[in-house]
Amino acid sequence: MSIWKSSAAFGGMTMISRVLGFVRDMLLARVFGASAAMDAFFVVFKIPNFLRRLFAEGAFQQAFVPVLSEYRETGSRAALKDYVDHMFGTLSAVLVLVVGLGMAGAPLLILLFAPGFTGDPAQRELAETMLAITFPYLFFISLTAFAASSLNAFGRFAMPALAPIWLNLSLIAATLLAAPLFAEPVMALAWGVFVAGILQLFFLLPFLARLGLLPRPRFGPHPGVKKTLRLMLPAMFGASVTQINLLVDTILASLLVTGSVSWLYYSDRLVELPLGVFGVAIGTVILPALSRAFARGSDEDYNRTVNGALRLTLLIGVPAMAGLIGLSVPILATLFQYDAFTMDDTAMVSLAMTAYALGLPAFLLIKIFAPGFFARQDTATPVRIAVISVGANLLFKALLVIPWMIWLGGQLAHVGLALTTVMAAWVNALLLGWTLRRRGAWRVEAGTRRFIGRITLAALGMAAVLLWASPAAGVWTGWLWFERLGAVFGLIGLGVLVFVLAAAMLGQTPRRLMAVVTFDRHVPPERQ
Repeated sequence: MSIWKSSAAFGGMTMISRVLGFVRDMLLARVFGASAAMDAFFVVFKIPNFLRRLFAEGAFQQAFVPVLSEYRETGSRAALKDYVDHMFGTLSAVLVLVVGLGMAGAPLLILLFAPGFTGDPAQRELAETMLAITFPYLFFISLTAFAASSLNAFGRFAMPALAPIWLNLSLIAATLLAAPLFAEPVMALAWGVFVAGILQLFFLLPFLARLGLLPRPRFGPHPGVKKTLRLMLPAMFGASVTQINLLVDTILASLLVTGSVSWLYYSDRLVELPLGVFGVAIGTVILPALSRAFARGSDEDYNRTVNGALRLTLLIGVPAMAGLIGLSVPILATLFQYDAFTMDDTAMVSLAMTAYALGLPAFLLIKIFAPGFFARQDTATPVRIAVISVGANLLFKALLVIPWMIWLGGQLAHVGLALTTVMAAWVNALLLGWTLRRRGAWRVEAGTRRFIGRITLAALGMAAVLLWASPAAGVWTGWLWFERLGAVFGLIGLGVLVFVLAAAMLGQTPRRLMAVVTFDRHVPPERQ
């Protein structure tokens, strides 16, 4: 039940941030459209964000929280504070070096991350300038991840989940207020990203101070820091494999027709909503719980946490996948199809969004299974599986997408990029779960397969009804925004009703669904 409450708090705050994020993206689409300048900004924005997820939120969180939890469970308060101070000092020093190298090497990074920009000198120069401005964001947001991980380890999930609100507010202000002041309006977004990093860090520091964990940077050897770094190095790859696969999509998309990078960005943003609100929430919450269970040697608590999180994740992820597929055009037409964002853009994003949605359950399962290894201070196994996943992604693209780009002129090739990334995500998720089970760390509770089959059939029925009931893309153009919004909410309500009724007809009654949501053990798993 505590997992549910913590996940609900984290997810609720994340939802506020995500709603503002969609307001931000609606403004970006309306003001800038899917232009060459926006392709440049999205590539630039992805670089520090990729490094943040690779270096800070992904690897650092997965290595730092288990060690911090171990100090909390077995050490003194003074030892805990000393570890936090040394970790903060070490992380800050490394970040200063990385940011300095990144700013100096901006041209090389643009060449690496967007080789397609070499054919347009103006676009390449714009991207290089914006990257030099945005790269310090990595320093501030990584320290924000340090503060958030510290709060999460002590059961404080709400404020870390709310911190990204400052990024959205900063970019909204840059779009509405600062953009008209620049000769190249997109440049205002780069400065908005820079300011957002500062705001997020200073937002969380007072909450660390209340716990008595406001860090005072210390340098020098420390056993806890060495252990964290030893765990962190392989976790940098293992925890961020999804981001690596998405990055490959961006690199190849830069070689396609103008707008391809933006189409993938908007489709990924919509799939990120359930992933960010629910998947990240559950994964973030269970990591400290699993780490404490492992430190105490409680296999029962560990297994119960994994199984509860698995059922809740699939109950959310499978219907969300069906809903995104069935409502792709209505959602896109309502959120983005105004002014510079055309009906053709909606069609292109809808296809990529459908492809990404097929991988949503896999993306969510990775958020559950990977912490199962990290909590046991095993970062080597996820790395080996990540290597297989990345290799599969590259193989799929070599066999399917690159010939498509060469022989067919690249028409709709961005959809192939999304689909092969999804295939690699399923390879990653299934291997993680199989390995965790084979080693005896996780036992599948009775009734789980039956539960998965029922909600999958119910979700397929929901998707079919939504595709049948949704108006054609051209119809939405004639409606005002509030008419579109009302229609979308009506379709969402219809989808929920169809799913619940279909699940009940298959034996998964609303009472049993609520038992999964609330982790209620009074409904035996074998009856689900």
